[in-house]
Amino acid sequence: MTLKSLFIQEELRPYLFDGRYGIEREAQRARLDGSFAGTDHPEALGNRSFHPYIQTDFAENQLELITPVAESSEELFRYLAAIHDVAYRSMAPEEMLWPLSMPPALPEKEEDIVIAKLDRFEDVLYRRFLARTYGRRKQMVSGIHFNFEFGDDFLRKLFTKSSETDYRRFKTELYLKVTRNYLHYRWFLTYFFGATPQTEANYFMAGSGPQEPVRSIRNSRYGYTNHTDVNVSYASLETYLADIAELVETGKLSEEKEFYAPVRLRGGQKVADLATAGIRYIELRNIDINPFEMYGISQDQVKFLHLFLLYLATKEEGADADAWVEEGNRKNNQVALEHPLNQTIYLEEAKVVAEELIAFAKEISLPTMPLLDQLLPMLEDPGKTFAGRLYQASQRSSQAQVATELGVSYHQVAWEKPYQLAGFTNMELSTQILMFDAIQKGIKVEVLDESDQFLKLSIDEHVEYVKNANMTSKDRYIVPLIMANKTVTKKILAENGFRVPAGAEFATVEKALAAYPQFADRGFVVKPKTTNYGVGISIFKDGASLEDYQAAVRLAFAEDQSILVEAFLAGTEYRFFVIDGQVEAILLRIPANVIGDGRRTIKELVAEKNTDPLRGTHHRTPLEKIQLGELEQLMLKEQGYHIDSVPEKGQIIYLRENSNISTGGDSIDVTDQFNDDYKKIAADAVTALQARISGIDLIIPDKEKPTEDPGAYGIIEANFNPAMHMHIYPYQGQSRRLTMSVLKLLFPERF
Repeated sequence: MTLKSLFIQEELRPYLFDGRYGIEREAQRARLDGSFAGTDHPEALGNRSFHPYIQTDFAENQLELITPVAESSEELFRYLAAIHDVAYRSMAPEEMLWPLSMPPALPEKEEDIVIAKLDRFEDVLYRRFLARTYGRRKQMVSGIHFNFEFGDDFLRKLFTKSSETDYRRFKTELYLKVTRNYLHYRWFLTYFFGATPQTEANYFMAGSGPQEPVRSIRNSRYGYTNHTDVNVSYASLETYLADIAELVETGKLSEEKEFYAPVRLRGGQKVADLATAGIRYIELRNIDINPFEMYGISQDQVKFLHLFLLYLATKEEGADADAWVEEGNRKNNQVALEHPLNQTIYLEEAKVVAEELIAFAKEISLPTMPLLDQLLPMLEDPGKTFAGRLYQASQRSSQAQVATELGVSYHQVAWEKPYQLAGFTNMELSTQILMFDAIQKGIKVEVLDESDQFLKLSIDEHVEYVKNANMTSKDRYIVPLIMANKTVTKKILAENGFRVPAGAEFATVEKALAAYPQFADRGFVVKPKTTNYGVGISIFKDGASLEDYQAAVRLAFAEDQSILVEAFLAGTEYRFFVIDGQVEAILLRIPANVIGDGRRTIKELVAEKNTDPLRGTHHRTPLEKIQLGELEQLMLKEQGYHIDSVPEKGQIIYLRENSNISTGGDSIDVTDQFNDDYKKIAADAVTALQARISGIDLIIPDKEKPTEDPGAYGIIEANFNPAMHMHIYPYQGQSRRLTMSVLKLLFPERF
């Protein structure tokens, strides 16, 4: 039974597109005017020697972005997007990633291309060797390396249908067949995905390059290849290993990693590991950067490559493995050096392959794939290929201009919402920012539960679990339980000598309503016992009518089974953020408000203020949209307004009494305006609650008065899950990167 007949069986079909993926994207850094940056590796990225996501390739100017292994193409591109965001926003603001495989115009003097300044001297020596052997200019070409592994369930199902008795050998032989066929047919991909038609100044020396333009300089003999005396057989794993070993032994290769083949066989950290582990996955190294995609490759391309590799597994191959591969090398060079607007000389064969591929996709019931539908049109019209599109656009100006415009557009996207992390924008904002900082500093990040904001962070064997960006192992289980219960919080603080508002707790609506006379003629606050984010809180500075009190009680009980009615503390509310015994930030939160213009209604003013790109919902933006719900309308009623009222010009209308950012308030950083005495009060209060990370809210009538004065402050709440984004991206004032402080607490060895 053939592999193709097995693939179309119902039993195997669900597993066909299982796989594991990884991408390494090389990229030159360029200035926004398209010139070679020539600057050092971004300092914000920390030490690249151990960085799992962002490394330096050959030169100091050349980044290498590395995704973790992903179980789906969707997951792959989430991480690829996130790593790109981190790279862009860790570089100087005037720098971008060059969107082409061929570099921008290089310095006239080769020595001005600075070799990567790495910690390990042996790594520097290796790059010096490459510079002597191949020249620094040739090293500046960049590309996409695509790491691919068939799903284990798929392979094991296939194995049970085969006559093989050794699973490892079966897997190795399958990967070898796919590799040989890939090397034979890679010209097919070069036609569609080749995207290096021309070079910029100072890449080739006079007379050393092809007659430009071509389809893919990088994939031709002029690309980054070993010398012609470096030949490795893919006939078997044994010949592959023996040939590489001999090349190293004879000095034709300095070491194993100097073998720059279009495909590398992978089984472990070293080539020699293949002998015992067998082939675990393959690394495709011949993919040009797609200039029309921000990340250098599209998800559609990755899905197409997976399909293509499945198809190659079904294709018969030539009897002589080495001749089969060599024929592919010859054809690929021819196709790579064709004019980008010329049909390939292998047009008829290409049509056969394309039609077979389309038919194969139908046989395995593959959902519609746009790239697959474009194959035949691109064969008929080379102008629709990547190289054709790039060349035609370049004719209207220049390749450098086109690349610069594309690069600038991707730079703008990366910086458009600097508070977000691409790929993970559905997560809570503080979590996004923590992930950004972790990726930037080379801490591995794994999302365990997206909806619950649960992360696994690790450096080597050191693992930390984090929820909501600030709930960590540094706080004991009892801490959130203490802070979730506002009654318990108040009792602990009072027992430790801190000032808290007097009040009462009610478990039923009836008892709460019966207590109305106790509060009617003085300021009071009605709030749920255990909720956060200012939900269900009503504040009456000067008492309230029975009707309004009843409404407030009903709102609070809608959020919890018990409520608190507390004395209103006059003064300004401040959020102190404490990490490991230190106040890291202090925020003044101004309640949700609008300013009248004498023309528009409150409803219209709210709608206009909510258009601010910093405002959103569900804590995905630094500020929340202002609502006009029952509670806001109750607040307006107290002031003698309704949503259709037209306030006078310059008049401030408050829609909330509580100042939570989560209810539409404005955030203002005032950290440097407070003396150490108030900071000590906040830090000591958090310590009394046995917490390492907490937000604690103080009411302070006059921050210039000594803390010892009667009524100098009151603590109204402690929060075990305090939002950090409002400190990092305040409405006004200095940013406080609290997420970095959390990482320093968790991983002191990295900082």
